[in-house]
Amino acid sequence: MAEIATRVRDLREPMIQQPKNDPIWESIRQDATEIIKNEPVLACQIQEIVLDRSSLEEVLSYRLAEKLTFLSHWEFHLEEVFLEAMQSDPTIGQAIRNDIEAIFERDPACLNHITPLLYYKGFKAICCHRVSHWLWQRGRQQLALHLQSLNSEFFGVDIHPAAEIGSGILLDHATGFVAGETSRIADDVSILHAVTLGGTGKESGDRHPKIGRGVLIGAGAKILGNITVGECSRIGANSVVLESVPPHVTVVGVPSRIVGASMCSDPAQKMDHDVRCEESLREK
Repeated sequence: MAEIATRVRDLREPMIQQPKNDPIWESIRQDATEIIKNEPVLACQIQEIVLDRSSLEEVLSYRLAEKLTFLSHWEFHLEEVFLEAMQSDPTIGQAIRNDIEAIFERDPACLNHITPLLYYKGFKAICCHRVSHWLWQRGRQQLALHLQSLNSEFFGVDIHPAAEIGSGILLDHATGFVAGETSRIADDVSILHAVTLGGTGKESGDRHPKIGRGVLIGAGAKILGNITVGECSRIGANSVVLESVPPHVTVVGVPSRIVGASMCSDPAQKMDHDVRCEESLREK
């Protein structure tokens, strides 16, 4: 245990020097100060989680390891793993910052930048996946699968480590989200809870959906098979999508059908799930 703690300190050291321009991290620190001022009962917790640490990466490594350790005393090593991944690959940290900004912009319940870091399991689950994906790409499959299992058990989100996920992702509420091994999600996508990106059976190889940039996926939607969802399309709640979806349309139903244009250039940003006013493509 002491040896692990020493290695964690060694990994933290290079991260003390922060980028000159890191507005998300500065905003989080300001939010932390406000919480301590307005809610003293949380002061010790916020001080330890945020203000005693030198970077967003360090906070997340500690926070994720703290959460997952709740399940088993064997998980004390995870802070080291998270720090190693984020230190080795700066694109993970940038994707995380984009995710925080996306949540702040799109979720009306998110009033500041620190809230996802402290409370949103969808954000934490995506962060956890980013590290498991990093491990998978480097041939460390067993540790990647171990992290996937913990992610599923604690956050209720099951993403295969090989799945590819872009940045600027809002996984809202998150419970029951599943993404299979060959799934791909582009940048700036918004996904509600109980969504499945799955296969259609026991086929092997490339067998899972590919989600384009700016797509909005409603709660409970099931997108199955090696199909594509075109950029800036909307998938209605509880729809079952078995065929590829063109860009800039709305699909609903079981099985899904196109009911109109997506009605805005960036549905993932607008977060409008109401399909009742769609202009039917069949009437054009």
